[in-house]
Amino acid sequence: MSRAESHPSRRAFMGATGAVAATGLTAGCESPAARPSRPPSPASITPVSPFGRYQAGITLPQPAQPNLLAVVADLGDSVAVGPLLAELGQAIHTLTAGTDRRLLGLPPGDLTVTIGVGPRLVRMADPSLPGAADLPRFSREQIAPQARGGDLLIQICASDALLLPVVTAALLAQAGDRIHERWRQSARRGPNVPVDKGISAPRNPLGFVDGIVGPHTTAEQQRHLWLAGSASVAGGTIAVVRRMELDLPRFAALSVADQEAVFGRRRTTGVPLSGGSIASDPDLGAKTPDGRYLVPVDAHIRRANPNVVGAGLMLRRAYSTDDPAPGLLFISFQNDLRTFTATLTHMDTSDALLQFTTTTASATFLILPGFDRQHPLGSQLFG
Repeated sequence: MSRAESHPSRRAFMGATGAVAATGLTAGCESPAARPSRPPSPASITPVSPFGRYQAGITLPQPAQPNLLAVVADLGDSVAVGPLLAELGQAIHTLTAGTDRRLLGLPPGDLTVTIGVGPRLVRMADPSLPGAADLPRFSREQIAPQARGGDLLIQICASDALLLPVVTAALLAQAGDRIHERWRQSARRGPNVPVDKGISAPRNPLGFVDGIVGPHTTAEQQRHLWLAGSASVAGGTIAVVRRMELDLPRFAALSVADQEAVFGRRRTTGVPLSGGSIASDPDLGAKTPDGRYLVPVDAHIRRANPNVVGAGLMLRRAYSTDDPAPGLLFISFQNDLRTFTATLTHMDTSDALLQFTTTTASATFLILPGFDRQHPLGSQLFG
């Protein structure tokens, strides 16, 4: 995967000015993906505090910002993890507050930075904790060693795409030679489609609304999203990050009816083929008069359905990519890695959508609990 495994040096990236995601193995994106939208004016953007029980960039803001840049890196063997995380947390505070000179005068707007640590670091702290397990390998992967796993995830999101390379440069400079970059991916998210009261979701590059199913209520998030139990991880969550290439020409060659059969939803409205509204649960037992299932047996919404899989819900903040190839940056958050692994294992057997995807990077991270001035980032686990 020569294109997918390539990654620029830190120097090259810091000088870059370009703007920057399975249940649903799909990710959100702008339908005319090559056409960037004008960012909202700074005065119209509500700032997002980095402080709290949970890190920003997961459930806040809502809806998610249109631009994202993810950096996956390793730590040197002798690096003190706790102090590094504390420094990054302090830098996140000054950057999101707009008081950091490294912003070069740019207003931070709704900037969020979310930090996760990989399984190796979690095992160093306590191998019994959630987040200590590596992702297994799946089919349809073409992943170079450099693009599998990692010690550190830095997820940066903002409405203003200009912020992403500037903030990334500041955080990498803060870490210095204590971290070594593995890969990075810039991505974006298209306009949101209303799904239910207070809930919206974007379309993906294949033209379908994505992110309809998930833990949207507070009760669902407590059950499926946030970690509880040990004080060292309570308020955190488990992230899965997967970069995928899409075979857009082959999918586009299908008729609209065949495309809808792949997903199990109407392309225009997002309504399940079994009827109802976009927010309706699909009726997986509904059949035509001649006995065919309205939602095909290999349709994505059937194969990835949490009730069929017997797993929990995952929250997806997913984005589209066009470099190194058209595709998806899929990021899911869940409090049990099995939610993702059981879902993809079930999809792997016969999900019609997977034939149009190739995964080129993959990692899982423990997203650290929230922090504030009295409790530095990562102090519960590495204090």
